[in-house]
Amino acid sequence: MIPYFDLHCDTISECALKDVSLRDNRSLHVSLERGKALGPWFQCFAVWIPDESDSPLQRFRLAADCLKKEARNHSDLFTLCQNQEDLKKIAKDCGIGAILTVEGGSVLEGRLEVLEELSASGVKMITLTWNRANEIGGGAMEPGGLTPFGQQVLKEMERLKILPDVSHASDPLFWETAEAVQGPLVASHSNSRKVCPHPRNLTDDQFREICRRGGLVGLNFYREFLMYSGQCGMEAILSHAEHFLSLGGEDVLAMGSDFDGAEMPQGIEGIQSIESLAECFLRHGYAESLVKKIFYQNSFSFFQKHMANQVKSPGAFDNREKL
Repeated sequence: MIPYFDLHCDTISECALKDVSLRDNRSLHVSLERGKALGPWFQCFAVWIPDESDSPLQRFRLAADCLKKEARNHSDLFTLCQNQEDLKKIAKDCGIGAILTVEGGSVLEGRLEVLEELSASGVKMITLTWNRANEIGGGAMEPGGLTPFGQQVLKEMERLKILPDVSHASDPLFWETAEAVQGPLVASHSNSRKVCPHPRNLTDDQFREICRRGGLVGLNFYREFLMYSGQCGMEAILSHAEHFLSLGGEDVLAMGSDFDGAEMPQGIEGIQSIESLAECFLRHGYAESLVKKIFYQNSFSFFQKHMANQVKSPGAFDNREKL
């Protein structure tokens, strides 16, 4: 068994839209049955908000309700994490923990008060943009800085202890966010732009800034963000890991697979391939202690600290509740 902590997947959005079971499915990268061999396994389930969505908040509600329903129906397998105690118990029991996040600040529909609803639903992290600009600021494919509304959003997120996720952010948005917030930055699913020159990837200076602030960077498995062209296997993930480690990222580097939101490299079929990926790291000379940090410990320690003193949100769900 290998412990695993994944900062980003789109699986719950797919489950909600396609009416697919999270527990046992063959069509998605992630299922509880295929992942339960990992121990413990913490998964950040992102609600993806496309740029063109007509009703982003309703889309969030649909997916968040789906995750809560799945957790109620399958409480024998996983728990929706709300606080530090949830994390500790799951780690002790080698169980499965789910953390609710959002990919795309357009979920707010330009209204600051929506953050209260997201917090009450248990959201712990928000990716500020997807590819295009929104009310918060510029995306990776439509550059622009932080808007006045975005400044307000970041202040309110800090008050509510919702983490800002700068994956997909434009370069101006990244740096203006860094100036606007006091706490750590997370890039939940971003690779190195030095290794693969895609605007969705991080520059060396951006990675160093996340390190300086004690944040996290999750390695993204998406083929287009791993290699600019050509055949792509799981060894390509190592190229990005090695570069980030050369910049001093041993305590920051993590996993952010982008399962069910991207095409995977050869050798990775889904959550069942994580053990093979860890073995690939070990075969290439990574110490077992370093592999554990990248695959699990860095993220677990970070969220333990971030979720300290947080209580279960009044609108959030408890696995012990009955339908």
